[in-house]
Amino acid sequence: MSGRLKDELKQSKPFPSLEVEAYLNLLRTADLLGRAATDILKVAELSEAQYNILRILRGSSPSALACGEIGERMISRDPDITRLLDRLEARGLVKRVRDEVDRRVVRARITEKGLQLTEKLTAPMLEMHKRQLQHLGAQKLQTLVDLLEQARDPQK
Repeated sequence: MSGRLKDELKQSKPFPSLEVEAYLNLLRTADLLGRAATDILKVAELSEAQYNILRILRGSSPSALACGEIGERMISRDPDITRLLDRLEARGLVKRVRDEVDRRVVRARITEKGLQLTEKLTAPMLEMHKRQLQHLGAQKLQTLVDLLEQARDPQK
């Protein structure tokens, strides 16, 4: 089975190790799967990071979250949560408020407009995921999930 990535990349030399081949396969697959998400989100004028923030805030709603809390929950770490929130707030998708206990802390919450937009994107995103991965079947998908979690946490 090995060698398909080599063909896709038009690479004539073998990979230095199986670990390198696995890592490059992860990157290649993530890029390929991510392009479809980017296409869906482009219509809504959202980046994947902005959509991730909206989903995080939707999940915490009605509670508001501080930037650090949002950053900890991001799928892909983005060092500039503030900039992403600026853009979402300018579009009326999130609202920021000062913490009542510690005025130095600014918290963000999703607005009704943000909720409506994420709801509108839910079905197309779910359909995309099904198109991309459903052919693997439940057992292989669970194995994939388990392997990826184990790759992130070798102690599992």
